Amino acid sequence: MEALTYNPFLPEVRDDPYPTYHALRAADPVHRSPFMPMWILTRYEDVALVLRDQRFLADRTKAEAFQPAPDLDDTRSMLVLDPPDHTRLRGLVSKAFTPRVVDRLSAQAQAIVDGALDAAAERGGLELVEDLAYPLPVTVIARMLGVPEEDWPRFRDWSRVLVGALDPVAIQDQQKLAEYGAADRAIQDYLADVVARRRSEPGDDLISALIAAEERGDTLTERELVVMLVLLLVAGHETTVNLIGNGVLALLRNPDQLALLRSRPELLTAALEELLRWDSPVQLTARVVGEECELGGRTLRPGELLLTLLGAANRDPAQFPEPDRLDLTREPSQHFSFGRGIHFCLGAPLARLEGRLAIGSLVSRFPGLRLAGEPVRSETITLRGLRSLPLAI
Repeated sequence: MEALTYNPFLPEVRDDPYPTYHALRAADPVHRSPFMPMWILTRYEDVALVLRDQRFLADRTKAEAFQPAPDLDDTRSMLVLDPPDHTRLRGLVSKAFTPRVVDRLSAQAQAIVDGALDAAAERGGLELVEDLAYPLPVTVIARMLGVPEEDWPRFRDWSRVLVGALDPVAIQDQQKLAEYGAADRAIQDYLADVVARRRSEPGDDLISALIAAEERGDTLTERELVVMLVLLLVAGHETTVNLIGNGVLALLRNPDQLALLRSRPELLTAALEELLRWDSPVQLTARVVGEECELGGRTLRPGELLLTLLGAANRDPAQFPEPDRLDLTREPSQHFSFGRGIHFCLGAPLARLEGRLAIGSLVSRFPGLRLAGEPVRSETITLRGLRSLPLAI
């Protein structure tokens, strides 16, 4: 019998990781994979502990196996920082993503959705990612930041390269490393130019607001500002693209739940949470052991890496009865699709708004919605999503 291990690079695991998650959780929930020098966690309770406990660090430079990547900028985003730097940087942008601010974006986002669906109705179909799932969040976040509309297409190429750098052991591939470095430099150079223009011509946008904060002395350096903008721009749309794509595909593959949502549109808010739980746009996140501790009978030592499998925790039967069943009437759950603790996704209110508007409008407007071809899944491991989803209406 072949030894049980976690190898996310296998095509069958990338396409459907959930059977592997279940097997690991049952047999070896605190697992050491020979394919990656880190501990792999699959249980809900373990993931919850690690994401909330300050003994586990987001700063990857504290890992014993850390090797600086010379081709990448060494200024790190708040995604991989611990307090006090994380607290300082997050505080500067958190007010831009409060539910009240996001609610004011609803009409703008609905207009983008309606325009995309009007065009789809004229054509008699749509490619979900290209026509709706991508344009909606990238338009909203770019307008929030104040990035010129004619430059938006350039972000897609940069983002597709940069999200690959989030994958485990990505930096071990020298060719990929060179690609990440080139994309990182290109997007940072571009945004540095936008910042320079906003300094001389401020606008009613987030970049101008962050420049004003920097100039007031709110301890934000020029490089930190640019890195923050890269994170907001890339994270501000990539995960939402995946949320919409995964959610629509899940509904089409569970026609009873699609019919239920059509008959009971008031379920939309709860339905979105269930879709997030069932096929999470973000499948995993890493932490570094800060001090020796025990977890699941294993001794974890300082400097060791942990990989918390969010997608596995979201399917843990100890937390979610019948976890593999998509159930839009399930009580809203404490899933991990936006993380947990101090690194809980800053843009969660915006992602939820965009997901509700896109999926709700698509389902209600086109009763004949169906697949028009095979979906193509993206190759990234950390982010789980689709490159294309052709639909007939």
